[in-house]
Amino acid sequence: MTPIFKFEGIYTPVVTPFNEDQSVNWDALSDVIENLIDKGVNGLISGGSTGENYAQTVQERLEIARFTKDQTKGRLPLIVGTGAMMTPDSMALATGARDMGADAILLATPPYSVPTERENALNALAIDKAANLPVMLYNYPGRMGVHMGEEFLDRVGRSRNICAIKESSGDINRVHLLARDYPHIQMSCGMDDQALEFFAWGARSWVCGGSNFLPEEHVALYQACAVEGNFDKGRRIMSAMMPLMRVLEQGGKFIQCIKHGVTMTGIDTGPMRPPLKGLNKDDKRALEQVIRVLKKTIADIQAEG
Repeated sequence: MTPIFKFEGIYTPVVTPFNEDQSVNWDALSDVIENLIDKGVNGLISGGSTGENYAQTVQERLEIARFTKDQTKGRLPLIVGTGAMMTPDSMALATGARDMGADAILLATPPYSVPTERENALNALAIDKAANLPVMLYNYPGRMGVHMGEEFLDRVGRSRNICAIKESSGDINRVHLLARDYPHIQMSCGMDDQALEFFAWGARSWVCGGSNFLPEEHVALYQACAVEGNFDKGRRIMSAMMPLMRVLEQGGKFIQCIKHGVTMTGIDTGPMRPPLKGLNKDDKRALEQVIRVLKKTIADIQAEG
């Protein structure tokens, strides 16, 4: 069955810049979006956790998504995140995505409630029905508490809209399962340090927070592996990126690192919203050093052809 939407390339879950008073910095958000388009990413995701969705109201999330949609002017597809603890909130986000003309939605398991596979599937299908858009599922048991297992996938797979899954479990056996048993659901890399393995198993897209500030380097890995099939080059690029991935994941400071990375590019993303705080000086220095080495190494690899 031909998917109703083909997810191909680098999809950036866009950060949300804030002013010192915690309001959205719309000018900086516009700059982030324009930079990503200019640097060649393939799609934008509004309202993901990288955008601090957990610290925003449904109304704010929809306002940010509409702004992103208006700013892109159809130059890139827009996916709207619908993740929320309460199903009515997710449905409101899904309906809003439909009404603003979004291209797809990102649909996660509601956190903390730990639904059964059947409950989770019924929840997903209700959100799907509200949007009636292409759906990228989001399997992240580390944050949500449960897997989108086989019973879940079998149930939701009855909807034609369910056409992709962002797999963030970290379990390589899930990659094998999805590639072999669910080939009709496009597999998207959601675990940065396994990107090479995802591409080797046929993934055609990568949802990566780091592409907020290193879009060209992430595109380079996708291009080498998924487009050119040059896994020798891909391994070299991946090897250069691994120190960054370790820094991003250490100590639960992923979003803080992403926002500081964007600020390093010259676009000030401002403070975090509570409960999170920004990086300290030592963390900033460590991240900056890793980025410097990574950019030079990948530039050298690219120059070699």
